[in-house]
Amino acid sequence: MNGTILESFGQLSELVNLYLLGNSWEGVITEAQLMNLINLEEFMLTTDKNQSLVFNMTYDWHPQFNLKSLHLESCRIGPKFPVWLQVQSKLTYVILSNVGIEGTIPEQWFSTISSQLSHLDLSNNHIKGSLPHQLVFPNVTKLFLQSNLFSSPIPSNISDLMPSLKHLDLSDNHLYGTIPLSISKIKNLNILILRRNNLSGELPHNWNESQIGLRVVDISYNNLCGKIPSSMGFLGILSILALSNNNLSGEIPSSLQNCFIVSIDFGGNRLSRNLPSWIESNIFMLRLRSNLFSGIIPRKWCNLYKLRILDLAQNNLCGGIPDCFNNFTAMVDHNNFGYKPVENYTEKAYIVTKGREYEYGRTLQFVTYIDLSGNSLTGEIPIQITSLTRLGMLNLSINHLIGSIPKNIGNMRWLETLDLSNNSLFGPIPGSMSLLTSLVHLNLSFNNLIGRIPSGNQLQTLIDATIYKGNPLLCGSPLSTKCQGDETSDGPSITGVDDKQGGDDYERIWFYASIGLGFGVGFWSVCGTLLLKKKWRHCYFRFCDDNKDKIALLIALRVVHLKRKFGLEN
Repeated sequence: MNGTILESFGQLSELVNLYLLGNSWEGVITEAQLMNLINLEEFMLTTDKNQSLVFNMTYDWHPQFNLKSLHLESCRIGPKFPVWLQVQSKLTYVILSNVGIEGTIPEQWFSTISSQLSHLDLSNNHIKGSLPHQLVFPNVTKLFLQSNLFSSPIPSNISDLMPSLKHLDLSDNHLYGTIPLSISKIKNLNILILRRNNLSGELPHNWNESQIGLRVVDISYNNLCGKIPSSMGFLGILSILALSNNNLSGEIPSSLQNCFIVSIDFGGNRLSRNLPSWIESNIFMLRLRSNLFSGIIPRKWCNLYKLRILDLAQNNLCGGIPDCFNNFTAMVDHNNFGYKPVENYTEKAYIVTKGREYEYGRTLQFVTYIDLSGNSLTGEIPIQITSLTRLGMLNLSINHLIGSIPKNIGNMRWLETLDLSNNSLFGPIPGSMSLLTSLVHLNLSFNNLIGRIPSGNQLQTLIDATIYKGNPLLCGSPLSTKCQGDETSDGPSITGVDDKQGGDDYERIWFYASIGLGFGVGFWSVCGTLLLKKKWRHCYFRFCDDNKDKIALLIALRVVHLKRKFGLEN
């Protein structure tokens, strides 16, 4: 549905439950649309047009209804917190998300509804001030305050203020101070999201078996220090642990193998020692980039058949790339998505692709990605890696890899990004690379590659010569260096997909066949028409006769002119 909500709507005096969710409302709502809804208890309205619907009531208007549930999303009721909402004293369920509220929340309204409130969502506004440190919310199970301007510490006694919490999201604010130890005392907590704040200190170290329901802990992008506490191993069904971009140090505690983890994001810390070999096969994302890990990539990881994102970039890893990565079947079968998203939580991660870093959110579960760049890996690129036909991004740059690029790399038809730069690879670029029809970013620079650069298909669109920079023995387009034989050629040289002479013969046959076919079609298109159309045939011959006479006359006049000219000269 779309358009405006009619004023006559306000005459439905017997209306109790009003659900106008998920439509394309626009225009203005005044007291007229709500004036006589005296029995209204549930009011749910959202629009997919961002704040195209505006509530424009008199500031001190008091409605006759007293709501129990209120859900307004993506419309505009701010910037001030309206009085008609402050007088709603029976609310138990409140969602006011992306409604343009600015400033602070009226404490009197908070204190009025705090005792019966079970669900509060004030996300995506511009609310500032402190989190409530005195009010008790004994029945609140879900609290969403993300994407606001709150600036204060988290209440140290949060477990006493909100003992029934199951879902707490305070991300994308300006909260500071330490994470209170009392958070680990909230027994029913399922999801804890404190991402993108200014929190400091260490992680709580007193996690225990009583928090049997905790599934998600996301405290990434803060200023935490110290070690990852081994007590987190008591959180048996913990499935997502995101602690990226902090200052955490030490090793990954082996106690985490007691959890049912499907996603680990510890990127951008100072974690060290060897990579944990105990990672279980349920893992979907393993992101450990920009740390201080050393040693080799554990061969046991080849059993991670659900793995879709492996990011070990910018560490101190050595040894070779295991030749069993073809066991990552989730990168082969597109129906294997690894895990199902958690309700009311959108996991986010930065992925380096197409030469830039992008933040993925709702689409993260569909990403297939391997990044081993910026290490000290040696040996050859294992041919088994080309079996990952659903892999979207492969980055092996800035290592010490040798050998040639696998000849059947063209099997990886879904590759959008391929970066093998800054290694010691040698030999020719496989012709099968032209089969990578999804490729939009390629970097083979600074290796020891030789020979003609393949052409055809998607490779012809990658015309940046820096892709091949630092390979002095490469030739052909888009480089200015011509290959042997190009100087005498009238046109560009084409390299066959399979790099065989038979491919050239095959193309030559088709070239001559195309010429013959084109001549035949053109000839009979004209002559066949003249044979079948008598009138056209007469017109054609008459046209020829007329032009023949004109040409003969012009020649005769030209001859006479020349004779006169030479006669005068003599």
